[in-house]
Amino acid sequence: MWDRPGPGLEPVSPTLAGGFLTTALLTEASEEASLRALESLMTEFFHDCTTNERKREIEELLNNFAQQIGAWRFCLYFLSSTRNDYVMMYSLTVFENLINKMWLGVPSQDKMEIRSCLPKLLLAHHKTLPYFIRNKLCKVIVDIGRQDWPMFYHDFFTNILQLIQSPVTTPLGLIMLKTTSEELACPREDLSVARKEELRKLLLEQVQTVLGLLTGILETVWDKHSVTAATPPPSPTSGESGDLLSNLLQSPSSAKLLNQPIPILDVESEYICSLALECLAHLFSWIPLSASITPSLLTTIFHFARFGCDIRARKMASVNGSSQNCVLGQERGRLGVLAMSCINELMSKNCVPMEFEEYLLRMFQQTFYLLQKITKDNNAHTVKSRLEELDESYIEKFTDFLRLFVSVHLRRIESYSQFPVVEFLTLLFKYTFHQPTHEGYFSCLDIWTLFLDYLTSKIKSRLGDKEAVLNRYEDALVLLLTEVLNRIQFRYNQAQLEELDDETLDDDFPVLQDNLEVYLGLQQFIVTSASGHRLNITAENDCRRLHCSLRDLSSLLQAVGRLAEYFIGDVFVVRFSDALTVVERLVKVTLYGSQIKLYNIETAVPSVLKPDLIDVHAQSLAALQAYSHWLAQYCSEAHRQNTQQFVTLISTTMDAVTPLISTKVQDKLLLSACHLLVSLATTVRPVFLISIPAVQKVFNRITDASAQRLVDKAQVLVCRALSNILLLPWPNLPENEQQWPVRSINHASLISALSRDYHNLKPNAVAPQRKMPLDDTKVIIHQTLSVLEDIVENISGESTKSRQICYQSLQESVQVSLALFPAFIHQSDVTDEMLSFFLTLFRGLRVQMGVPFTEQIIQTFLNMFTREQLAESILHEGSTGCRVVEKFLKILQVVVQEPGQVFKPFLPSIISLCMEQVYPIIAERPSPDVKAELFELLFRTLHHNWRYFFKSTVLASVQRGIAEEQMENEPQFSAIMQAFGQSFLQPDIHLFKQNLFYLETLNTKQKLYHKKIFRTTMLFQFVNVLLQVLVHKSHDLLQEEIGIAIYNMASVDFDGFFAAFLPEFLTSCDGVDANQKNVLGRNFKMDRDLPSFTQSVHRLVNDLRYYRLCNDSLPPGTVKL
Repeated sequence: MWDRPGPGLEPVSPTLAGGFLTTALLTEASEEASLRALESLMTEFFHDCTTNERKREIEELLNNFAQQIGAWRFCLYFLSSTRNDYVMMYSLTVFENLINKMWLGVPSQDKMEIRSCLPKLLLAHHKTLPYFIRNKLCKVIVDIGRQDWPMFYHDFFTNILQLIQSPVTTPLGLIMLKTTSEELACPREDLSVARKEELRKLLLEQVQTVLGLLTGILETVWDKHSVTAATPPPSPTSGESGDLLSNLLQSPSSAKLLNQPIPILDVESEYICSLALECLAHLFSWIPLSASITPSLLTTIFHFARFGCDIRARKMASVNGSSQNCVLGQERGRLGVLAMSCINELMSKNCVPMEFEEYLLRMFQQTFYLLQKITKDNNAHTVKSRLEELDESYIEKFTDFLRLFVSVHLRRIESYSQFPVVEFLTLLFKYTFHQPTHEGYFSCLDIWTLFLDYLTSKIKSRLGDKEAVLNRYEDALVLLLTEVLNRIQFRYNQAQLEELDDETLDDDFPVLQDNLEVYLGLQQFIVTSASGHRLNITAENDCRRLHCSLRDLSSLLQAVGRLAEYFIGDVFVVRFSDALTVVERLVKVTLYGSQIKLYNIETAVPSVLKPDLIDVHAQSLAALQAYSHWLAQYCSEAHRQNTQQFVTLISTTMDAVTPLISTKVQDKLLLSACHLLVSLATTVRPVFLISIPAVQKVFNRITDASAQRLVDKAQVLVCRALSNILLLPWPNLPENEQQWPVRSINHASLISALSRDYHNLKPNAVAPQRKMPLDDTKVIIHQTLSVLEDIVENISGESTKSRQICYQSLQESVQVSLALFPAFIHQSDVTDEMLSFFLTLFRGLRVQMGVPFTEQIIQTFLNMFTREQLAESILHEGSTGCRVVEKFLKILQVVVQEPGQVFKPFLPSIISLCMEQVYPIIAERPSPDVKAELFELLFRTLHHNWRYFFKSTVLASVQRGIAEEQMENEPQFSAIMQAFGQSFLQPDIHLFKQNLFYLETLNTKQKLYHKKIFRTTMLFQFVNVLLQVLVHKSHDLLQEEIGIAIYNMASVDFDGFFAAFLPEFLTSCDGVDANQKNVLGRNFKMDRDLPSFTQSVHRLVNDLRYYRLCNDSLPPGTVKL
C-alpha cells in the first residue's frame, strides 16, 4: 500500500482537483480520487510556473479541507497510500492542527482510532520514510501524548521505552524520547498551568529509568567495539575530594580507560550513539543535578568526548580516501561535539547541590585531561596543527566549556587550596595562543577577560591578601600580556595580521630593531623633489618592512595610551618618573611628525605608506591625549613647585598641535590634534596656556574672517577649546587671581568674531532671502549655532562665574536667534537647529538668562506652535518636522522641572498645548514619533508639580488616612491619565515600557495609586487593560514589569480586587463558559505577597488563553457540561 500510486496514472486537472477535494467527504469511494487530486494540487503548488494568486487559491482550498470534521480519515489513507513527500507533509499538518487546536472536540472513539493507527503507521514504515516525514510523524504522536498521557494514553511512555530497548527500533525510540523531552518538559502555552506541572512531574519520575537506558546504550556500544571492556571507576566518596583536586591535572582514576584506543564504530552504532547523546543534552537542559546523573554516565560521556580530539581516526579516514571514510571521520568528530554539548549543559547550571560537587570535580578532571591531550607538545607548531585538524565545532564546544568553568565554577573550585590554578592557566594559555582561527582566539581572550574580572573583584574583596594573590598570578599575567602584545605586531604575527607573502623577516635590518627608532630615523631618507618632499625608500622589501614597522608602532602607541590610567591617583608619585619618560617620548614623537610634515610627504607606495605615516602621527597624538589626566595631576604638583619642566612639556605639545590645525591636513590627523587641544584646555587647564605663542596663533586663525574654515567637526572642537581656555577656572588658584575681567572681554570678542555673519542676518529677519540666497543663510545659521551650542553644552556643568561670562558673550546671538525664529518656522531643518540651541541654553544657562527673557522665549514658542503648525510639522514634514516638535517638548520638559514658582503660570498653557493640540494629532498615529517626548513631558509635569493637582496641607499630611488631599485641576489630571491608559492599548513596546515606568515612579514617589480619584475611578480600569495586554500577548517581553504593576495597583485595595474586580473581570471574559470562569477564579490564590500574586496572575492569563483555545476547537453545537 505504501508505495502507491504507480507510475502509469494520468495527472488530474487543477480544476477537477479542487472539485474532488471539496466533495471529498461525500463518498468513501472518492478516497483514491481525492489522493490523486491532492497530489496534483501539491505538485502544482510547488511548481515554478504557478502564480502567487493560484498558490493562494490552492492554500485556501487545502485549509478549508483541513477544517472539515473527519478530514483526518482521508489523511490517514493518504499517508498509507502515497509516496509524495508534499502530500505526506500536508496530511501530518492536518493531524497536527487537529491535535493541538481541535482535540477537545474530537469524539473519543476517533481519538482512540488515531492513537492506535499513527503509531502502527510509524512502526511499519519508519525505515522507508524520509527522515523529515518520520520526525514530523513522531512529533504528531508526541503531541497526542502531551494531551492524553497518562489518563487516556497510558502506554505512551512505556511504548517509547520498549522501542528503545528493542535493538531493531532503538533509533526510533531515541527520536521519540528526544521529541518528548522537547515538547513535554517545556511545553508551549496551549496547555493549562496544572497540566504543564503534571507533565513535568510525570517526566521527572521517568528520568532515572531513561538515564539508565541511555547509559546502557552508550556503554554497550563502547564495550562491543573496544579492545578491552571498560569498567567504570568506583562511585565517589566524600573523602576523595582532596585527592581529586590535587590530581586535577594529573591522570584521573579513569585515565587508563581514557587512554584506551578509541573504538572504530560502524555507521549504525555511530547513529545510535549520536541520538543518545542528543537526548542526554536536551534532558540535561531541564532536569535538576541529582544522583540520577551517575559517575558511570559521566565517564561514558567523556569517553565519547574523546572522539572530538582523536586525530588518528580523522587521518585514517582521509588516508583511506573513500568518501564513506571521510563521512565516518566527520561523524566521529560529531560524537565528540555532542558529548561536549552534554558536558556544557551540566556546566552551565549555577546551582550545584552539595552531593553533586564531587561529580563536578570529576568532570573538570576528565575535561582537563582531554585539554592536556589536545595541547600536549612542546613544539608550538605541532599544537597548532593538531588544533587545526580538529572539528571546528568541537573546538567551539571546548572553548564554551572553559568559559563556563571560569565564569560559573572557578570561584567555587578555587576555594579548595589543592586546586592547581596556575597549571590550569598554563593549559589555557597554550590553548589560547594556538587557536587556528581569529574567532577562536577572540573567544579565548573573552575567557581571560572573565578571569581578570574575577581576579580584580577578588583583590578588592580581600585587600589584605592583595600581594599574595598578585604573586600567585604574576608570572601568568606577564606571559599573557607579552603574548597579546606580540599578537598585535607584524614583527611576530605578520601572516595573521595581513595577507602578505610568507617571507621571513631579516631581524638584522635596522627597520625592525625598534619601531620608534625607525620612525624617528625616517628624516634622513627625506629628499627634496620638484613637487615637494619625498621619502627615498623605494625597494619593495624595504617598503614592506617599513609598512610593518609603522603598523606595529601604531598598535604599540595605542597600547601605551591605554596604560595612562595606571599612572594617576594614588600611584602618581611612585610611578612619576616612568610616566614622565613616556609622556616626554610621546611629545617628542608628535613634534617630530609635525615638524617634518610626514603626512604630506610623497612615498613610493602612497596607497600604503602614506596612510601608515598619518596613522602613526594620529595615534601618537591620541596616546598623548590619554595622559591628559596625568598632566592635570602634574599641573597641580607643578603649581606648588613652579617647575619649568611642566611648562616645557605643554609648550612643546602646543608646537606639535598648532601646525596641524589647518585645512591642508587630512581629517584623521586634524581631528586627533583638535581632541588633544580640547583635553589640554579642559582637563589640564594650565594658567599659562593662553600666553603660549602657538595658542595665540590658533586664536588668530579662528577669529580671522578671511581664513578658510575647518571642517565642521574640527571647527567645533577648536572653538570649544578656545572658549574653555577663557571660561574654565584655573585649578589651585583663589577667585581673586582668576583674572575674570580680562578673560571675560577676550571671550566676548571670541564669540563676537565667531558669530559675526550670523548677527548680520538680523535686519533681514523678515525676508532673509532678499539679501542672500536661502541656502547661504542656512549654512551661516548651521555653522554658527553648531559652534555656539557646543560651547554652551560644555560649560553647563561648570561654576556660576563661567556660565555668567558665557551668557554675557552669547546674549546678542540668543536675541538674534529669537528674532530669526518666526521667519524660519516653516523651514523645519533651520527650526530644528534653532530649537537644539535653545534646548541647550535652557539646560545650561536658564538661570543666567533671567526670568523675563526666559518667559519671552517660552511665550514666543507657545505662540508660534499653533495647532496648524504642529499638524504641519508632524504630519507633512517627515522626520525633521517631528524632531522639531520633540525638541520643543524637551524645552518644555526643562521648564516644568524648574523648582519654585517662577514658571508655574505657564503650566495651564503647557498642559493645554499637550492635551488639546499635540495629543489629538499623534494619538491615533501608529508611528512612535513625538509620543515618547510628549509622555515624558506629561510625567515631568505631574512629578515636579504634584501640588498643582493635589493641595497638601500640613493638617492633611499629619492626619493621613483621615483627611483626603484637596484635588485641583481635576479635568486636566483625568485627561492625562486617560492618555496614559490609551497608550497601553497601542503596539509600540518602547512607549508601553516607558509609560508603565512613569506610572510606577509616580506611585513610588507620590502614592499615585492611593489617591482617591485614581483609586475610585481609574485603578481597576488600568488593571483590566494590563491584564488584557497579558492575555493578548502583545507585549510579552514586559510580562514581569506588567505583573509587578498589577500587583502594586491591586495592593491598594486587595479586598476590592478579590471580591469585586476579579469576579467582574472573569464575567466580562468572552470565549469561556461559566464553569471555566469558576475554575479560573478558584485557582487565583488569595495570597498578598508579590511572588505568589504575580504567579497567580500569570496562571490566570495562561489558563484563560488555554480555555479559549479549547473552546474554539469544539465543533459547532457542542454541549459543554
